[in-house]
Amino acid sequence: MSDTTMIRVIVVDDQQIVREGLVALLGLLDDVEVVGSAGDGEGALRLLEETSADVVLMDLRMPVMDGVEATQRITRQHSQVAVLVLTTYADDDSIAAALRSGARGYLTKDAGRAEIAAALRATASGQSTFDTAVSRRLVAAMLRPGPLHPAPPDRWGNPDGLTPREVEILKLIAQGMTNQQIATSLFIGESTVKTHINHAFAKIGARSRSDATRYAYRHGLAEG
Repeated sequence: MSDTTMIRVIVVDDQQIVREGLVALLGLLDDVEVVGSAGDGEGALRLLEETSADVVLMDLRMPVMDGVEATQRITRQHSQVAVLVLTTYADDDSIAAALRSGARGYLTKDAGRAEIAAALRATASGQSTFDTAVSRRLVAAMLRPGPLHPAPPDRWGNPDGLTPREVEILKLIAQGMTNQQIATSLFIGESTVKTHINHAFAKIGARSRSDATRYAYRHGLAEG
């Protein structure tokens, strides 16, 4: 941790009332200092450029930049900062996407103050922590036989009618790249990237980059 006694925390949630409630709740803890709050992943990254933190308490589904992409970028750019997910969702896809992106812990919003406090302390000290519901799903997933079968390939050998370029872009999204980074990597314009993303999202039914990342892993388009 950046301080021997205080855990410096950034709270990220797109719902203002939830965000303010979490800030107030954490303010009651003697060993936690909230150093900032943000309504999306981009805001969290901006805060990390301006202030030091030990833990980011991260929601998953947010506009502009969701929690999965933000976690990927935080773990890449600020490796000393741990991410603890706090979200409404406890489905297998959400849990897997968060953990693959580098989250150290995962709680649902059913967690109480004591559980959140304990998870923050564990996360800041380098431990992984999960609430009971998430732990059960992780165990069930480990015991489940066999991987999911991908959708039947099309004439390119890709699922759901995706073109080779669309598959390439989905792979880069799963690596946490922004549109600008994808454009630079593929030597194409950012507007062209956006067009390919719109077409790919329509074909696979994705509404966000986290949806696309889960799809990429589920269909073997990204490395685990």
